Amino acid sequence: MISSEHLIFAGFLVFIAAILALDLGIFDRKSHEVKFREALIWTFIWVSFALGFYFLLLYFGDRLHAVKTIQDVQSRIDTYGHSISILGMTDTHEVIRMYRQNMALEYITGYLIEYMLSVDNVFVMILVFLSFGVQKMYYKRVLMWGIIGAVIMRFIFIFTSAALIQRFEWILYLFGAFLVFTGIKMFLERNKEDKVDPEHHPVVKIVSRYLPVHPTYFRQHFWFRNKHDNMRLYFTPLFVVLLVIEFTDVIFAVDSVPAIFSITQDPYIVFFSNIFAIMGLRSLFFVVAHVINMFRFLKHGLAILLSFIGFKMLLHGPLDAVGFTTVHSLLVIIGILGTSVAASLIWPDRSRKKRKAVGELTGEKTL
Repeated sequence: MISSEHLIFAGFLVFIAAILALDLGIFDRKSHEVKFREALIWTFIWVSFALGFYFLLLYFGDRLHAVKTIQDVQSRIDTYGHSISILGMTDTHEVIRMYRQNMALEYITGYLIEYMLSVDNVFVMILVFLSFGVQKMYYKRVLMWGIIGAVIMRFIFIFTSAALIQRFEWILYLFGAFLVFTGIKMFLERNKEDKVDPEHHPVVKIVSRYLPVHPTYFRQHFWFRNKHDNMRLYFTPLFVVLLVIEFTDVIFAVDSVPAIFSITQDPYIVFFSNIFAIMGLRSLFFVVAHVINMFRFLKHGLAILLSFIGFKMLLHGPLDAVGFTTVHSLLVIIGILGTSVAASLIWPDRSRKKRKAVGELTGEKTL
């Protein structure tokens, strides 16, 4: 028998697939350079979808797991460790309302974490495109196919992690320790200049060794058959760039997915928040590319955020005992990110090198 979880999950995947098909089939028929205005519009669209899903969970979230009784709610709390208590409550409608409200809050908190961590991912993507000399008109195509690959990999990563956590709860402590380590490392290396070496990148070495890679780009194609070489199949440098982008997302998923598991252990909520953040990543890339100078202290904030989430996972027992809820987590996260953005606006980065990099990416002139 097909459960409500499977039906809703399948409907969600159909919705995402339809949006991707619409974008690829109608809006991406011709490769073009994405301007700031277009990027802002698509960013607004994806954020609106994400917020709309929040209200969907807020009013209908109980239908995801077919929750109908107080016992059903308690079962979900025990399974996924939701930070709400219904002990002594007898009003079924009120209990289910609390459950929906908490589920929606976990989703939007996870989405905010993933979306902000994606900004750091965008910085690396910018370096990848610049280092490999990709033409601006092909950024959108590479990012689109990169996102499709990311959706598939996140699905595997999230549901595998959820299954392991439910079987071995101590894995949460490993996640927490890793996030604390990552946060401290990021903070210590916050001023270190990121670099991408096309010749010595591990993905480039592996692909060049096992696949026939043509030395030059062939318009927007990832591969082509060379009529001057007995129609032999060649992969283009654009395909290599796509694989590097996928590799980059896998590395960032190791940080971001455990971070959301600190908010909720419900794999469906983790997946929904992840996917909406990833789907908005492409438009976010083009927005960040134009306003990169405004995020001088964002890496500081992300480092502190990862450390906070890690400590929260390590100390979730004592924190639960003192009444630390998802609302408190959301307020701390907003405070950390808001402070880093405000500091960036007050003390902007006036580095000539960074202005030059932005100019190369966006086509803007720098002095």
